[in-house]
Amino acid sequence: MFGRRPDDAVEKLRRGCDREELRADGTTAAVIDASFTVEPGQIFVVMGLSGSGKSTLLRMLNGLLEPTAGHVRFDGQDLTELSDRELRQVRSKKISMVFQHFALFPHRSVLENAAYGLEVQGVPRAEREKRATEALELAGLAGWEKSWPDELSGGMQQRVGLARALATDADLLLMDESFSALDPLIRRDMQDQLIELQDKLKKTIVFITHDLNEAMRLGDQIAVMRDGRIVQTGSAEDILVRPANDYVASFTQDVDRSRVLTAASVMDTDVRGDEAGCGCPTATSGTPFGELCAISARVSHPVAVVDTVNGERRLVGVVPRQRLIGSLGDEQGDPAPCDSPRAGGEKVAARA
Repeated sequence: MFGRRPDDAVEKLRRGCDREELRADGTTAAVIDASFTVEPGQIFVVMGLSGSGKSTLLRMLNGLLEPTAGHVRFDGQDLTELSDRELRQVRSKKISMVFQHFALFPHRSVLENAAYGLEVQGVPRAEREKRATEALELAGLAGWEKSWPDELSGGMQQRVGLARALATDADLLLMDESFSALDPLIRRDMQDQLIELQDKLKKTIVFITHDLNEAMRLGDQIAVMRDGRIVQTGSAEDILVRPANDYVASFTQDVDRSRVLTAASVMDTDVRGDEAGCGCPTATSGTPFGELCAISARVSHPVAVVDTVNGERRLVGVVPRQRLIGSLGDEQGDPAPCDSPRAGGEKVAARA
């Protein structure tokens, strides 16, 4: 809550007041009852329009803003109960942040910028330069260590910011619209870079964006915010195929479904049988939608979806051609949610 008498505003919210009534009293409810859990090794994306509360929510996760009510729990600690000194320790060693506008020091070299977080921790110079060099290599900037920030493109500067976060080996990365200031092609390249790094490092990441296509591409789980509240949390497929309300549905109407959906999203699971033995082309539950369409074009019957169950290949569903066509339009299937947690890192839980 921002403004006068924030604690009173919390009580009013609990009694049923809305944001507009609070604003008339001089209080802004930036985040309201936003409760969620980020699993270890997961990319958790928070998305919404400007003013939805997503950046405020992110700043509560590392203690830059203290919740008016509620708790933020990380690695067994309640961050809202830590002293300023303890909170600084958590920020310097366990939580790193990648900013939207790079936040590089113009008077420091690329290597010195990447090593800055380690310098704050008091790491000896030789070790911090070694770790920063390794982080820059991971971020695709090997050979640029002695360059200055103004000699780099926007995308390269953002890579330095990412390398700075990686160098500290923090358990949690917070990324506040980190790619939104970049040109579309560079932004796509940075998304590829983040996905590649995540496959190697298995970090826990909370990523803020207002771009739904970016959220769909990066997020293991996505939380959609509106007017300070989380209106839906789920996988990209859940949100695309089973929107919680008209607001989420309108958000997703322009998304390229073929890049998000898989066979599991559109298949009919009301089937019986073992592995299809006709020798016809089959799919697995994880087969991308585009590939599924190509298989469907080669056969005159529904595509069989075959997975390995208890060591045996079994028929788990079929995809009729009509269902493929309907999935690209307004017709919605009945998907089974896909859950793909990634190992490693720490668990984050928040209730604000």
